[in-house]
Order: sequence, then C-alpha cells, then structure tokens
Amino acid sequence: MEKIQPSACSVANNEKGSPDTGLNVQNCPSAGSAPSKPPLVILTGPTAVGKTKASIELAQKIGGEVISADSMQIYQKMDIGTAKITPEEMQGVPHHLVDILPVEEPFHVYEFQQLAKKSLEKIYQNGHIPIVVGGTGFYIQALLYDVQFQEEREGSSYRKELEEIARIEGAEVLHERLKKVDPESAEAIHKNNVKRVIRALEYYEETGRPISVHNKEQRENESPYNFLYIVLTMDRKKLYARINRRVDQMAEQGLAEEVTGLHEEGYDKGLTSMQAIGYKEWFPFFEGKCSKEEVIEQIKKDTRHFAKRQLTWFRRERDVQMIDKDQFATESDIVEEIIRLAKEKGIL
Repeated sequence: MEKIQPSACSVANNEKGSPDTGLNVQNCPSAGSAPSKPPLVILTGPTAVGKTKASIELAQKIGGEVISADSMQIYQKMDIGTAKITPEEMQGVPHHLVDILPVEEPFHVYEFQQLAKKSLEKIYQNGHIPIVVGGTGFYIQALLYDVQFQEEREGSSYRKELEEIARIEGAEVLHERLKKVDPESAEAIHKNNVKRVIRALEYYEETGRPISVHNKEQRENESPYNFLYIVLTMDRKKLYARINRRVDQMAEQGLAEEVTGLHEEGYDKGLTSMQAIGYKEWFPFFEGKCSKEEVIEQIKKDTRHFAKRQLTWFRRERDVQMIDKDQFATESDIVEEIIRLAKEKGIL
C-alpha cells in the first residue's frame, strides 16, 4: 500500500525544539524564519463508533503511529472490558500508551499528558505522523492545548494536613470540602481520586481561585500543533445497538472471568482502574447483590450513557470536524475523507 508522505513543512526537525512543549519543529521556507507547528491528527468519537479500525487504515496510508487516548486501555490485565486493541489488530502499526501500567497504579490526565508528549517526540524523530486515538476527551484537550496543571510541587504543610484528614476521616470528607469551594471540580473529580481532590483544595488555598477557573483559562490556549481534530459519529440508535452487541461479545469472550480474576488478586473498587465501565459494575455481584445478567445489562446502560456524554463533550470542543459515518459507503471512504482534510490543513 502506497503511503502518503507528510508535507515538508509539517515534519519535525530533530535539531530544533519548541521551548514550550519540548517538541521538535522545523523552519518552513515559505514562512520565512518562523517555525512551523508539528503535525497532529486526532481521531476520536464515542465508544464503539469504530475508531480503532479507521485508525489502522489511516496510519498505514499516511505513515502514522498511534497514541492511545483511552484512560483504561493503558492498564495491563484489563483486556476484554476495555476492548483493548490486540497485536494482531495493530497490523504492525506502532502503538503508544497501551497495556503499560500495572492495575494498582493511579493514572490521570497529567500523567497522560506527560507520557503522550514523550511519545510525540519519538514519533516526530521517526519522521511519522502522530495519530491520537481514543475517547477520553479531557486527555485529548490537555495534550492538544498543552494545558498546565500546576503539578509536581513540593509537599506543603496544608497538603499533609489534607492527607491526614483523608486517612483518618475518609476521602468523602475532603470531597465535600471541595464541593463548597469549587463545585465544578468536585463534579469532575471522583471522590476516591484523593490526589486530585487535594490538588484542587491546595490550589484554592494558595490562590483564592478555583482550579476549575484556571483550567478553563488554559483550555483557551492556542494549540502548539498543526492539528486535524476528527470526531466520528453515527445514528444514535445504530451506535447504541453496536454498544449492546459489543458488551454481549465481551461477555462471550470471558469478561466475568477477567474481572473475577482481578478481584481475586485483591484489586478493589477504590482503584482508578476499577472505576472503568465494564469493571466497576461487577462489585455488587461480588457482594451478592445482583446476578451476572443484571451486571451485563448495567454495563450496557452505563456504556450508552458514557457515549452520550462523550458526544456532548466533543460537540463543545473548538475546531472539530464531525464525520457522520452513515454518509459514507465504506470505512476506506471515511479514511480518504480524513486524508483530504489533512491535506487541506497542510499536514500531508
């Protein structure tokens, strides 16, 4: 299959780096001495819309490498419930941030952003186009606009005080405190995510401003990339039918056995990984509160609701290109449309 080459002004020069992002850029002759932005393709959409298949064909045609923007496919041992891409499905396309993190480790947007930037650097050094694929919109936003999170500071006495409260009184007490000073952050951060709750409270203590306001300001940043932001969509009834079928397939592939194995290894519902749809629904079953059939139906329901929230998020984002899959005869036609749009942006 013939590959479409990236444009001369879009590929990174390994000798010159961007001071803001650490990414390599090169000077475009037609633009004088101003450095061009490095290229970035984003391929996203609601769960089960068909991102994976399209991403493989796209990567093969444009010489791309995939960075996963799925908050749960990064975990090891969680294969069936996350619909994790298999080595066979990758078809030789390099993938980053898939199956690399132990189940017990927390993983959030800041960690994703830092790892994704390192992956971008490698991809540019290879002379390839990075394709960010996945449905975690906040992760994509953080990478695309280089959002600053006020992370990795030395521990303050106030932080230690909050950590002690969480240890003695429980995470919910801290979360209730956050609701009073920053209800928007409290809505976005799960109560068990103690590290992020503490960070938000600490930021408010230091600045007198909610960290949610700071994050909104960061999201207005200009992107350091020459990017194409594709959102795949389809008729909602068709999407929901695909979701239901996929959950049934997961059940047939051994989802119950996968989650039971993790539970027996001691991974509890307080872990970030165990908050994933397809996993958290099993804990009432382990407690004898429901049947396997009820768990499967709950997973379908939660996944449909998640897909709806994803679509709401992506429609609010700036500079997105919505592609309705129902308007195309084949998957290859969709990929060709993405390539056409990438050429218009000067990425190819």
